[in-house]
Amino acid sequence: MKGGDKLLLIKSVHSLIWLFYNVVIFYFLYAVIVDKIDKWVWICLGFVVVEGIVLLAFKWFCPLTVIARKYSDSTKENFDIFLPNWLAKCNKLIYTSIFGIALIILIYRMLSS
Repeated sequence: MKGGDKLLLIKSVHSLIWLFYNVVIFYFLYAVIVDKIDKWVWICLGFVVVEGIVLLAFKWFCPLTVIARKYSDSTKENFDIFLPNWLAKCNKLIYTSIFGIALIILIYRMLSS
C-alpha cells in the first residue's frame, strides 16, 4: 500500500471515529437535557473519558494524527481527517465545551433527583 493510500485509509477511519464520537456526545447532551439518564448515558460518559485519557497520553493529539504524520508534510489542521479546516482546528474546543455543558446538566440532574 502506497503512502497516499495509507493516508486516505487513516483519514477515512479518523472521520468515522469522529462521526461516532459526535453520536456519543450529542446523545449524551440530548439525554441529560430531556432527563433520560439511562445506561447509555453512562456508556457515553465512559467513551468520552477513555478518549480523554487517550488524548492525554498522546499529548493532546489523536493517535491517528500521529500515524498520519508519517505520510504527510501538510501543515493544515485537516490533513488527517475529512473535515473543514476550521472545524479540525477548533474540534477539541467545540466538543469539550458541548461535553462540559452536558456534564454540568448531568450533575444537576443527579443532585436534584
